[in-house]
Amino acid sequence: MRNIPSIEQLRQRPGMRALEEEFGRAAVVDALRQEAAALREAAASGASVPEDAAGTIVERVPARLAAGGGSLREVVNATGVIIHTNLGRAPLSSVAVSRVAAIASGYSNLEYDLAAGSRGKRDVHASQLIAGLTGAEAAVVVNNNAAATLLVLAALAAGREVVVSRGEMVEIGGGFRVPDVMSQSGAILREVGTTNRTRASDYASAISDRTALILRVHPSNFRIEGFVERPSLPELAAIGRKLNVPVAEDQGSGYLGSESASPALRDEPSVPRSIEEGADVVMFSGDKLLGGPQAGIISGREALLARVRRHPLMRALRADKMTYAALEATLQEYAAGRAPQTIPVARMIAMSEREIEARARAIAARLAGTQLSVSVMDGFSTIGGGSAPGSRLPTKLLVLTHPAWSAAQLEARLRQTRPPIVGRIENDRVLLDLRTVLPHQDDAIAGTLGALET
Repeated sequence: MRNIPSIEQLRQRPGMRALEEEFGRAAVVDALRQEAAALREAAASGASVPEDAAGTIVERVPARLAAGGGSLREVVNATGVIIHTNLGRAPLSSVAVSRVAAIASGYSNLEYDLAAGSRGKRDVHASQLIAGLTGAEAAVVVNNNAAATLLVLAALAAGREVVVSRGEMVEIGGGFRVPDVMSQSGAILREVGTTNRTRASDYASAISDRTALILRVHPSNFRIEGFVERPSLPELAAIGRKLNVPVAEDQGSGYLGSESASPALRDEPSVPRSIEEGADVVMFSGDKLLGGPQAGIISGREALLARVRRHPLMRALRADKMTYAALEATLQEYAAGRAPQTIPVARMIAMSEREIEARARAIAARLAGTQLSVSVMDGFSTIGGGSAPGSRLPTKLLVLTHPAWSAAQLEARLRQTRPPIVGRIENDRVLLDLRTVLPHQDDAIAGTLGALET
């Protein structure tokens, strides 16, 4: 019991002042009291109190404060997965962040027509930029791509058949299954072909007066190789025109096709190409390869999108002012030709192995003489997020080992730092990939790793 100092003494420990600035004095004092009380209760029940009781209490306080306050936190993504769904997918560009701050901190013309001085429509925002970049006649923005697919099916095919290849009956992360979404939309699934081979003739023979739509789904998170066949989009578009059935493509990844020369994206379908090849409607995400905010973007023919805008679900799935602000700022970077330099996702994909190695060796040099054993090795990053399945980008990895901790213990410690550092474990070593670490975070990583204590 005597090992447990007073609350005022605990407040003087390193790091406590910074916590008080963030969470407030009352919250920190309360957290210290609760942790001290927990140690006293443990001692009263016969458990031994750590020799450095003060250090134990102080170490536990950040987690208690985080649990009692807001749970959403900034983290350092050192996994090497660029579009990491669990870590929030695409980080926004500084331009997009500034635009969001400007729009969110005051009023805006979200649904106000400044020229007419009367009520306007929010779906006009970003539509011209999307149309210009994709070659589509019109565009609609909703809150994510699953919503975009649901809305298109509900607006264009409720009560009628939608023809889909069996090889495209996919499940994407989070339980998004094409058959389930189709059922919720009210559309009727008409499967054609087989898992590995579907021909254009399979689509043509399935179309009847009950058919409302041909749906093509990009298998964004897996590949089927070997004895496979899949009709091209121009082939499906020709069938659609001949039989007067629109073709919709759920493309998912939102690749605009002209902003990255990376071999990893060579086989990724692009939205402009799909529009050019005859797709009547293309649905894609804003926060994947586009590198913008979470959004579902529907681009295509004006006559079809007018039906989408009128559907009752449109109001339930619409985007908010901050999404529009971030999306427009992101699209403007593409329109100006600056995206490869200013959009973090595009910049990470294009980052050279040499640049990553220089950053890794600089951090390793700063950690010389610490308890950590640090080296640099070859490895691979991946794009992730249901984009470019099987992509492998050569990279350099920081390899971390600790004399007193296992890889699992070290990795867990890194997740408790401020900000948390999320890496990966291979062969009982913690690996950090700087491709997905924002350059300004290098100093924080070096400082955090250097300050780790047993």
